[in-house]
Amino acid sequence: MAIVEATIIPIGTGSTSVSSYVAACQKILEAEQNLKFQLTPMGTILEGDLSHIFEVLQKMHEVPFAKGAMRVSTNIKIDDRRDQNASMEQKLTSVQQKLK
Repeated sequence: MAIVEATIIPIGTGSTSVSSYVAACQKILEAEQNLKFQLTPMGTILEGDLSHIFEVLQKMHEVPFAKGAMRVSTNIKIDDRRDQNASMEQKLTSVQQKLK
């Protein structure tokens, strides 16, 4: 199972606000099954099958274009661990245990 962080940035929209684009991307995620996600102040974390995540990210990347943006920059970080199962919670728990 992969954990992916994505930030989708519309460019040249005439406004510095991006919350409407973020909300539209979140609606895509809410419609997806078998995909866990978490919105953060700087991006969105997705957890699931990597090929499925790529399909969803492509849909999300298209959102700003559908809303009139002429350029979109999408940044993606992938943690695809195959030696053991990993999850968002497991990663946080591991760090929290080491802080004790």
